[in-house]
Amino acid sequence: MIYPKTIMLTTKEIRQKYLDFFKSKGHVVVPSASLVPDNDPTTLFTGSGMQPMVPYLLGQKHPLGNRIADSQKCFRSQDIDEVGDNRHTVFFEMLGNWSLGDYFKNEQIPWMWEFITRELNLDPKKLYFTCFKGNTDLGIPKDEESASLWQAQFAQIGMEAKIGENPEIDGMREGERIFYYDEKKNWWSRSGVPGNMPEGEPGGPDTEMFWDFEPQGSSASGGLHANSKYASQPCHVNCDCGRFMEIGNNVFMQYKKITAGFELLSQKNVDFGGGLERMAAAVKDNMDIFKIDLFDGMRQVLEKLSGHKYAQNENETYAFRVILDHLRAAMFLVGDGVFPSNKDQGYYVRRLIRRSVRFAHRLGIANNFTKDVVSAVIEEYKDAYPNLIEKKDFILEGISKEEEKFRKTLANGLKVFEEKTAGLTNGGEVSGEIAFDLYQSYGFPIELTEELATERSLAVDRPVFDKLKKEHQELSRAGGEQKFHGGLADHSEISTRYHTATHLLHAVLLKILGPHATQRGSNITQERMRFDFPHPQKMTPEEIKLAEDLVNAAIARDYPVSWAEMSFEEARSKGAIGLFEDRYQPIVKVYTIGDVNEKAVADPSSPTFSREVCGGPHVEHTGLVGKFKIVKEEAVSAGVRRIKAILE
Repeated sequence: MIYPKTIMLTTKEIRQKYLDFFKSKGHVVVPSASLVPDNDPTTLFTGSGMQPMVPYLLGQKHPLGNRIADSQKCFRSQDIDEVGDNRHTVFFEMLGNWSLGDYFKNEQIPWMWEFITRELNLDPKKLYFTCFKGNTDLGIPKDEESASLWQAQFAQIGMEAKIGENPEIDGMREGERIFYYDEKKNWWSRSGVPGNMPEGEPGGPDTEMFWDFEPQGSSASGGLHANSKYASQPCHVNCDCGRFMEIGNNVFMQYKKITAGFELLSQKNVDFGGGLERMAAAVKDNMDIFKIDLFDGMRQVLEKLSGHKYAQNENETYAFRVILDHLRAAMFLVGDGVFPSNKDQGYYVRRLIRRSVRFAHRLGIANNFTKDVVSAVIEEYKDAYPNLIEKKDFILEGISKEEEKFRKTLANGLKVFEEKTAGLTNGGEVSGEIAFDLYQSYGFPIELTEELATERSLAVDRPVFDKLKKEHQELSRAGGEQKFHGGLADHSEISTRYHTATHLLHAVLLKILGPHATQRGSNITQERMRFDFPHPQKMTPEEIKLAEDLVNAAIARDYPVSWAEMSFEEARSKGAIGLFEDRYQPIVKVYTIGDVNEKAVADPSSPTFSREVCGGPHVEHTGLVGKFKIVKEEAVSAGVRRIKAILE
């Protein structure tokens, strides 16, 4: 039965219905992977549901079978500047199901129709679909099969669904519900359109599902907008008017990029991704994602703290959305071991928190507030992600410390910005010197200065800023300790022993502290070793003792140390860590401590203790390292710790 009106499901209920539905179709439900990819140097974050599945889409056998489903946490840093409208978020959950060489279009499309119309009770009269129009130059045909399958679903309920061939030109003609688009709209890979895909990357045509929030929003005749802002443009499901929202994407992952173009993968895959928040917005039939129940608790906290109501003033609403999105994202990132810093993933956490504080300032929130909002986020997600309760104090401390740090400089920095730009008129330019002073003296990321400038219709001299920043970094490096390849002072026997010890310590810290404790830097001399890693608090004496004992146990076991050159993908599949410095090298050198045939785990009783991408050199077996002793554990910066150790 298809209901004439949508039943008001909560976001939690939608998530659970989806997982239960695909479990009933023979899928194994797996937990979400971390937002920090596991040894994937191609990206800083997990930005799509399929990202952890790439090895299996390429043919590797999944240990749980060929039908998998999940709700995957995702973070897309490139969308930070888009947040503030009614639908963009940098963090979201992607409902996913995969067929790894099992079923294909004939099963997936009817299942998705069943889920959205029967389980979610979405009205078919407000549903639209798009398909790939094909590309003869690529040798990839038009996806007529998917279009026909969608037509058949409509026909089952007595609706005729016509197909639109050129919606971007013709708009939406009366009766059209299925539309063809080119690879800019209906092709999916992690790197976008076919021309941007690197060799070896999988991709394929997709068919997307759209919800119509305003059926009266455009004229059916000729397809032109009734909305005066877009009056001269045709209205179609992929236009920018906001009437439609994509709620899901069925990717038929069957191609792999090669030098000459594309070849078929060894198996045909289905890769579905559906935005949980967007589906909830469709169920609620409200195009403002921030009005779904998932945001209710945090929104109410913000309203109480600020004394303002959501959606009553455009500027205030923008600020609400930025804070709600950014603190939710920061909460999940810190929960996955990413702490505010000036590098890599930590840079984005810092930027999210600082932007939140800045927009809270716009709402008149003068006191520390992030703990209250983040506590409401954790309360909302505690059932789906129970580990958040265990990590609550850890998360709140990491975020509130950054808030306190930034609040001390924000007011002064804003005052300086206003003073320095007071004489500039619309179209004027903030000098690179002013931007660098705000960065150096007040901790303003250049993006914050650019945002402030844009709000006043000003530009920023970015080339001069970049030049000054580079000169500052080079000066700082010149004043620091001299380093050799891989942080070694030389390639002497003692330095080589210390180098192998850093690999043992790296593996041990990941085991004791968790996957966030990855190497951030190391320095080795003939007297000692230094190892930097992210961690939110001082290691306990027990943790330090355990780390020392595990390293010495690995030394006593006298593991063989060997190396091999291999492709990036092979290194990753074998569990190698430390890939970031070699991310652009097609062939990397991998050092294994233990059995080369086993996957690396930091356990002294395991046949393999460590596997890491590294240029060397290392001892031939761990018994040559000597006795390992930690002499100091200290903070080096916010969220980053340092261990100093010696060999006796």
